[in-house]
Amino acid sequence: MSKEQNVIDFYVLCNKLKNIVRTGWKDWGVTRDRVESIAEHIYGVQMLAIAIWSEYKYDLDINKVITMLAIHELEETIIGDLTQFQIGSKTKADLGHKAIQKILSPLKQGDSIAKLILEFDERKTPEAYFAYQCDKLECDLQCKLYDEENCVDLNNQDNNKTASNDDVKKLLETNATWSEMWLTFGQQKYPYDPNFLNLSNFAMKNKINKPSSNIK
Repeated sequence: MSKEQNVIDFYVLCNKLKNIVRTGWKDWGVTRDRVESIAEHIYGVQMLAIAIWSEYKYDLDINKVITMLAIHELEETIIGDLTQFQIGSKTKADLGHKAIQKILSPLKQGDSIAKLILEFDERKTPEAYFAYQCDKLECDLQCKLYDEENCVDLNNQDNNKTASNDDVKKLLETNATWSEMWLTFGQQKYPYDPNFLNLSNFAMKNKINKPSSNIK
């Protein structure tokens, strides 16, 4: 294959993510004219990472973080957007890594890109751990935005297997809103550092859809 063909093939494959709606939003029946795609999630988590890095002065390579986040959903071009409620983490990782090898093998820098994805998955470096936290928090913030638009009816979830998850059910039984449940779920499940925990709590206690007065 020519370099040109490799570039176009990779671009076209990744372009599919613009048209794949995030599974979680479909499961919960988010009612909105336009629901977030995987590609939009990637953009959102990159912007979140830049803002958090700026305000909290993390000592890490932000360019590496942004690259990790740009490629962290590549596997979903082949295996789709599988949630933690549909498949075990090890099974998903195995499927994902096989898909990554297939996607990246034609590229000359494919091995280097694959190593970044493995680093992200292992979460042992400052950049990978930071990127992982951004990925998880971004989902909960998007949930909060949808909740503020009243996009989800919690009384109409009969066919939603996620809603019957024991941890999710317990949180909803406390009369938490949809986004309060997910923000709390994230705080309990993910190893957030104090800054991410503060951001999650801030989102839980405040409306976030309206910019503050310092943004004109």
